[in-house]
Amino acid sequence: MSNRAPWPSRGPSVLYASLMARCPRCGRGSLFQGYLKVGEHCPVCGLDYSGFQAGDGPAVFAILIVGAIVTGGALLTEVTFQPPYWVHALIWGPALVILTLGILRPLKAVLIVLQYKHRAEEARRSE
Repeated sequence: MSNRAPWPSRGPSVLYASLMARCPRCGRGSLFQGYLKVGEHCPVCGLDYSGFQAGDGPAVFAILIVGAIVTGGALLTEVTFQPPYWVHALIWGPALVILTLGILRPLKAVLIVLQYKHRAEEARRSE
């Protein structure tokens, strides 16, 4: 098996790098050091990750996406089956936690990869 990346020198796609949490430049090194902690640099190509900041963006998007899914599902379940409240808690409590933890890492990765792809930098005031 070849050690070469399956894409040209422009780097991996945003979708691949985000879902696999890979380096936005080479696509082989890991982007994260832990579950949500961004590493210092790519272990393969040496890209410095210190300039990338996702901020609160992943949390905001996760709240909006997971909130819409859980609210829609709870409303649909209530209208269709009218279960007792404890059934809602049993279904939607764990769903909320699982969906949030499942979507948070890819959302953080996509924001970081897009920062790299679009060469976004922190705004600097010239005074």
